[in-house]
Amino acid sequence: MTVVRHALVTGGSSGIGKSVAQRLGTAGHTVTICGRDGERLRTAAKELADQGVPVTALTADVSDPQQVRDLVAQAVAANGPIGILVNNAGRSGGGKTSELTDELWRDVLRTNLDSVFYVTREVLARGGIREVGQGRVINIASTAGKQGVLLAAPYSASKHGVVGFTKAVGKELAPEGITVNAVCPGYVETPMAVRVRQGYAHAWETTEAEVLTAFEAKIPLGRYSTPDEVASMVEYLTTEGAASITAQALNVCGGLGNF
Repeated sequence: MTVVRHALVTGGSSGIGKSVAQRLGTAGHTVTICGRDGERLRTAAKELADQGVPVTALTADVSDPQQVRDLVAQAVAANGPIGILVNNAGRSGGGKTSELTDELWRDVLRTNLDSVFYVTREVLARGGIREVGQGRVINIASTAGKQGVLLAAPYSASKHGVVGFTKAVGKELAPEGITVNAVCPGYVETPMAVRVRQGYAHAWETTEAEVLTAFEAKIPLGRYSTPDEVASMVEYLTTEGAASITAQALNVCGGLGNF
């Protein structure tokens, strides 16, 4: 059974975020998506509307605390108290550790970890999630949040932080009936995945096709997961049947990680 709520999905203009918006909207929830690129966001909103899933699209950089405050206020004004928060916004980033710049390190941590804190804090303080009942916070982490990934120290560090934040806040909010979980995708075919393969191809002086073959060989199912498969797990965590699942980090990875 689905309790209809207002869902805020960050990073909703493509990939996993757009699939989550589609799943939650189809399930009957009111959906607000946000992203930094207004044009991409409007395109995503039109595509979703054409599929019968109208969404409210708000431009915001969730690594900026002031923009987060404005985002949550606008979302609540448009669609009422937030009952589901999906912290999906993120970026890749890495390279040889000795060659990483301060700017890259800080931007990956700001985008992937600080944003999860900023948006969660604001939704708890002023987004109304405490009042709606059976609130859900779902953070998109990664199997990189449970193991180190070669040439991806900033990304791995940020996603480990998301997993730790999830477990701590999940315990904190459990007495209020608000569940907090992380979904940990492995390799998922998204625009970011293409950029990651390009980065490894450059670092290893090989082709993107060879990188893809090497990555697929590590996955027991032999293929990348799809954004919709990740979104399916997110949708499940919003249902009444998932009410006793909290402070967990759940893999959607084709068997890549079994921890």
